[in-house]
Amino acid sequence: QSFDISADLQELAKTSVAVVCAGAKSILDLGLTLEYLETHGVPVLSCGQDNFAAFYTRDSGFRADYRLDDADAQARFIRTKWDLGLAGGVVLSTPVPEAAAMPREEIDALTEQALAEAAAQGIAGKAVTPFLLARIKALTSGRSLATNIALVKHNAEVGARLALALARM
Repeated sequence: QSFDISADLQELAKTSVAVVCAGAKSILDLGLTLEYLETHGVPVLSCGQDNFAAFYTRDSGFRADYRLDDADAQARFIRTKWDLGLAGGVVLSTPVPEAAAMPREEIDALTEQALAEAAAQGIAGKAVTPFLLARIKALTSGRSLATNIALVKHNAEVGARLALALARM
């Protein structure tokens, strides 16, 4: 609705970098985010499942471009892209560990509630995301923060394996 496109996505389209993440925040329009990445030549890989992850939840409902579970295969894909002279990044989506994941229905409902509260309070623009994250943390009594910590640790593990695989090439 707002045509608010994160500068991160624009930078991914120009900078040759591998981004390991637990998907995009479920508070965003994931379909449009993936469409923007595709339009700008940023492949989206998934590790451990076929679908793109959604931050607090394991599955966004959207398929990734490719599923590559092995760090060596991920590194070969990334290195091949760059060796072909195709500038720009690659996104590697790895879902939050199951034990820490939140149900998609729950997080979707809480996001809708927080969005309605933001609108009622006149919160708009770049102030919306920090408001939503804080409100979701409050509405989940901190469970969303625990999920966030778990996904950061998992991203670091997957990223370290990928870095080692890239270094061996």
